[in-house]
Amino acid sequence: MKYASVTDRLSGLAGAKWALHARARAMKAAGDDIIELTIGEPDVPTPTRFIEVATRSMEAGRTGYSNGRGEPGVVTALAARYTARRGRKIGEDQIMCLPGTQTVLYAVLRALVEAGDEVLIGDPMYATYEGLIAQTGATAVPVPLKPEHGFRMQVADVAARITPRSRVLFLNSPHNPTGAVLRPADIRALGALATAHDLWILADEVYEDLVFPNVPFASPLDFPELAERTVVASSISKSHAAPGFRSGWCVGPAEFCARLLPLSETMLFGSQPFIADLTELAVSEPSPVADSMADRFSRRAGIIARILDGVGGLRVHRPEAGMFTLVDVRATGLSGADFAASLLDRQKVAVMPGESFGSGLSGWLRLSLTQPDDRTTEAANRIAAHAASILGNAA
Repeated sequence: MKYASVTDRLSGLAGAKWALHARARAMKAAGDDIIELTIGEPDVPTPTRFIEVATRSMEAGRTGYSNGRGEPGVVTALAARYTARRGRKIGEDQIMCLPGTQTVLYAVLRALVEAGDEVLIGDPMYATYEGLIAQTGATAVPVPLKPEHGFRMQVADVAARITPRSRVLFLNSPHNPTGAVLRPADIRALGALATAHDLWILADEVYEDLVFPNVPFASPLDFPELAERTVVASSISKSHAAPGFRSGWCVGPAEFCARLLPLSETMLFGSQPFIADLTELAVSEPSPVADSMADRFSRRAGIIARILDGVGGLRVHRPEAGMFTLVDVRATGLSGADFAASLLDRQKVAVMPGESFGSGLSGWLRLSLTQPDDRTTEAANRIAAHAASILGNAA
């Protein structure tokens, strides 16, 4: 039987990257004491207030069809939120609501690129980005994000990879997996390059509310001169500890949103109204959980760095935002994948191999910061013991 070529393009780009996480879950279900530092799920439940709003909304009959743009209340709330945060008018015709950031990025890329086009994207990158680009038929062009620059994208590295087929500069700040946050000067310089080459700027800003203390956040939407070429994606999944509600949105030029609307209607024809009501409340006020999460994640990154940095040749990269920290294990002589696999088997700690996020993290690990402090401490001690064991065996 014949299949569409998209199935070949996506082969190995989805669940295969999470194989170790799935194995760890199976071991945990079988009774093993696994410390899970793989996925980025908030460490607190969805606030009761939001669940109550969704429940009341369902009880009131808000369970019917919606529309392809989003329920009026949440669209209005999002326009007000971005107008206040970005210091310039963002209209309701610049908002599109879809189920979660992943769906948003799928639709936005589908609207911007196709076979023969190229998308410039940082390497390392979030594990699903490669597939999101591949589904369009376009080609991902990795731009190295280097530790010596704090994993922040550099203009010269982008410029060296621009071709006549370049169409989109895909930014992610705060960045997953590195926790890097682009500065205003970075975005201004990258924006000037995008303007010079007539590139769209697509920015995934889902971790905006999880920036650590004293770290400035900036968005391409802050710069009016970039307004007509910028699309920003986000959701309530991280900031409001509500990943299961799958509520996301994009902000872009009105013309872009008008062109995206038929695609949204073809894909989904609207999100659930009761989830829109929850989201309307969530984005209308500061998150009740984001600041405390950011404080805890920053503290746990410090715990891991204190225990692991410099031990057995390991090096820890401290994040500036988000739910993850990175550990360089190349001194052990193992790849990230091999270290992570043996760590799970011998020490019952589950981490993500850096290779799941691109060649730029070969020989690294990504550790989530969502376990309690004592479990984080125990995990770091087990990782240190594992590295010492590997180096001892090598000697």
